[in-house]
Amino acid sequence: MNLKGKSFLKLLDLTPEEITGLLELAAKLKAEKKAGVSHRLCEGKNIVLLFAKDSTRTRCSFEVAGHDLGMGVTYIGSSGSQMGKKESIADTARVLGRMFDGIEYRGFEQTIVEDLAKYSGVPVWNGLTNEFHPTQILADFLTIQEHFGDLKGKKLVYMGDARYNMGNSLMVGCTKMGMHFVACAPEDYFPNPELVSTCKEIAAQTGATIELISVFFFYVKDSYVIYTDVWVSMGEPDSVWQERIEALSPYRVTMELMNAAGDQCRFMHCLPAFHDLNTTIGREIYDKFGIDCMEVTDEVFESDRSIVFDEAENRMHTIKAVMAATLG
Repeated sequence: MNLKGKSFLKLLDLTPEEITGLLELAAKLKAEKKAGVSHRLCEGKNIVLLFAKDSTRTRCSFEVAGHDLGMGVTYIGSSGSQMGKKESIADTARVLGRMFDGIEYRGFEQTIVEDLAKYSGVPVWNGLTNEFHPTQILADFLTIQEHFGDLKGKKLVYMGDARYNMGNSLMVGCTKMGMHFVACAPEDYFPNPELVSTCKEIAAQTGATIELISVFFFYVKDSYVIYTDVWVSMGEPDSVWQERIEALSPYRVTMELMNAAGDQCRFMHCLPAFHDLNTTIGREIYDKFGIDCMEVTDEVFESDRSIVFDEAENRMHTIKAVMAATLG
């Protein structure tokens, strides 16, 4: 694996061997951190985090990982720069590339992070776009390896809206690593046909399997992971809630569904999750629609079959691996 000087924009850009190398490096750095072994591999470097969309896990992961690697970290929120407003993406990229050794972007269109990489001259890392969320998938795969061993042939079922970054990225990642990916969703919520076609071409080389289905109880059997995400993404209008609740409620992850999959199956979610009423949005949805959970029940989320907080921690370790590998 030689990723020095390269950007990390989407998993389609990486070979299975490079993904494996990043996971191996992440596992090594995680073990060192647990043992109290310092790994300031990027001493003296500086990075900037551009957040057009807020996040708990992504921001904390990049900041802690950057500090562990010995770097200075600058955070710029949605109102902290003129990027895209008074200054173009290209001009901003060229300025930041003169000041920083690496740039993280979390926000909207994939074209933005691609342009940052094109014009900055330094490694750029995708912390989330509308289309892809590659750092999350690395964390997911490290978590699956920790619980089940090898990724090859493992069946992962994604429940819900498979049109956006998580459905796309899980399908791409599973395809690259020779896994069995199943998207369980209403047909209108299937991934982009062009991306599905691309993944099927890759699957022919890796031995992966891709299925898109709308009737799911039979298909979850023998899966190792049932995965879901929120039904409405950040930046979408509140007006879509009623449509999503009506369309996706049958795809809620319940204990009945977990049991249909088998005792081996574990629940995963990129977080945050609406599994109870302990959030402002959760309470608002309850008051308006009368439901006390959305994409997953509290029973599943709080069960010993849920490994969501292992995932959350692994964001830090895998992001650290990405930055160490690309900065050198």
